[in-house]
Amino acid sequence: MIQPFLELSYISKIFPTPKGPFVALKDVALKIRKGEFIALLGHSGCGKSTLLNIVAGLSKASAGGVILEGKETDEPGPDRMVVFQNYALLPWLTAYENVHLAVRSTMPGAPESEKRSVVERYLALVGLGGKADKRPGEISGGQKQRVAIARALATRPKVLLLDEPFGALDALTREEMQEEVLKIWEADRTTVLMITHEIDEAILMADRIVMMTNGPAATIGEVFEVPFDRPRSRAEILEDPAYYTLRNRILEFLYDRFGEPVLAD
Repeated sequence: MIQPFLELSYISKIFPTPKGPFVALKDVALKIRKGEFIALLGHSGCGKSTLLNIVAGLSKASAGGVILEGKETDEPGPDRMVVFQNYALLPWLTAYENVHLAVRSTMPGAPESEKRSVVERYLALVGLGGKADKRPGEISGGQKQRVAIARALATRPKVLLLDEPFGALDALTREEMQEEVLKIWEADRTTVLMITHEIDEAILMADRIVMMTNGPAATIGEVFEVPFDRPRSRAEILEDPAYYTLRNRILEFLYDRFGEPVLAD
């Protein structure tokens, strides 16, 4: 049997409340291959963000754990980088400086010329080579998210965690960013775990779509394989009958089997 690159090993998360323990997640188990792109999909309140935070080491599981390359990990580290919906950029630093700060922390002994090369490469990959000297307040929302993605990728993480990275963007910018991230991912094939509420986004980007049941005691209800070859074309996928078959199966899971969301993430 092939050892999974990233394993979520029967993760449970319990929060204390005035009314007693609240079981947010129960026995979440998933094995992820190296270079795989996983989309995590479900109603608000199903614990997606809680699970992502546990994988990132930002929150500890109450039971079970995260195994990366055969070793259990429960602390934050540069091997797992997160891109948040709200960008999380330092507003007083330029785009270059925001990325450089991350590179400097993960390459402390490297020559400055090498650090500069890495920063410039990833800013160029996200199409911001000409905006390196701009601060977050001087660029658009889509450009801010490009900086956040460049910052995460420039550290060369083993796992990239995307927490609804396009949720704050308008529809057109969102589609552009989906295409950009796919191009970058095709070049590096970093292992990705992405939270999304968008079915079409999950189908376009992911290798597998992991469906979460509603909370409390949310867990994995079903896993759908995405049948389309890479690189993918949005137009070609929309013309393929398999797209509608998969989309309808996801809709059936969300609204026929688990149609009543309980709590917000």
